[in-house]
Amino acid sequence: MLGVVYAALGAFTFALNNVTMRRGVVTGSVLQGMALTVPFGGLTFLVITIVFGELGQLAMFPAAAVAWLAGQGVVHFVFGRYCNYKSNQLMGVNLAAPVVQLQVSVAMLLAVATLHEKFTVLQAFGTVLMLGGSFVTQHNANNGRKAPTSSKPRPEPLFRPHVVSGYLFALGAAICYGASPLMAREAFLHAPGLGTAPGGCLAYAAATLFFSLFMLTPGSWRDIMGTSRENLRWFLSAAVLVAISQAFVYASLAVAPLMVVTPILQLSLVFRLMLSQAINRDYEVMNLAVISGAFTAVLGSLLVSIPTDELGGWLGLPLVLDDLLRYRLAGS
Repeated sequence: MLGVVYAALGAFTFALNNVTMRRGVVTGSVLQGMALTVPFGGLTFLVITIVFGELGQLAMFPAAAVAWLAGQGVVHFVFGRYCNYKSNQLMGVNLAAPVVQLQVSVAMLLAVATLHEKFTVLQAFGTVLMLGGSFVTQHNANNGRKAPTSSKPRPEPLFRPHVVSGYLFALGAAICYGASPLMAREAFLHAPGLGTAPGGCLAYAAATLFFSLFMLTPGSWRDIMGTSRENLRWFLSAAVLVAISQAFVYASLAVAPLMVVTPILQLSLVFRLMLSQAINRDYEVMNLAVISGAFTAVLGSLLVSIPTDELGGWLGLPLVLDDLLRYRLAGS
């Protein structure tokens, strides 16, 4: 039960992190947000490593594991996060989140291609639902958010989603986030018995060093130093929330099986819809297509992440249907 609570809190805080970051990039830049969240994440994992008494393990990782962790950190925390934040800026969390959620299917397909894991009819059906949900949310998206009826002037610009470019960046985030777990898994295969906290610390350290190279590009430092006080509040909130979310996910995995934690984490998409209405009502697209598409994507992600062998027993499916859903389309 405690693992379920931790996973639900992880899903909620991750959703709140996306919503607060979205509010910051309405008038701020993605670079400003990443300048706070990437280094802060590294410091958070360093603290977790010290608290767990695993600081000495940092020097125990073999070179191959360090290379995989460094690559995972750059892919996930730099490229993936940039694409995620950029898609949120271009078309809002409500439209971007179902597309980013495709990371579950990307991870599954990569696992089939590289690790020869099984891919069943049920998981194929879930992938189709996720794709359908991500496309459904784009229906009437170009209408954007209508201007508020109040005559009070607003300093923020009226939100008009850029669907094509936003969709491409969201798809890029899904690919990066989907590839990231496989890279982390490969790293720990080279470092059996070592903790995930120091591994995350190494991944974040590599991401922070790589991101610091952006400071060498013209205008980047000026952009970051130009962060407004209001946006700084939203970016700092996002930095704290993403660290809390990761802590909850690690805590849930420590006391509950992956097959329990993973489906619950998919609820973050539902939480984002509710939080977006509460915090970013004037900067999001909200209509029936967005709601139905989001719930379709959640259902698809659940079908992909729940073990096929377990679902039939839980639902008491007829033997013929159970065998059909278990049928392997790929994998050993």
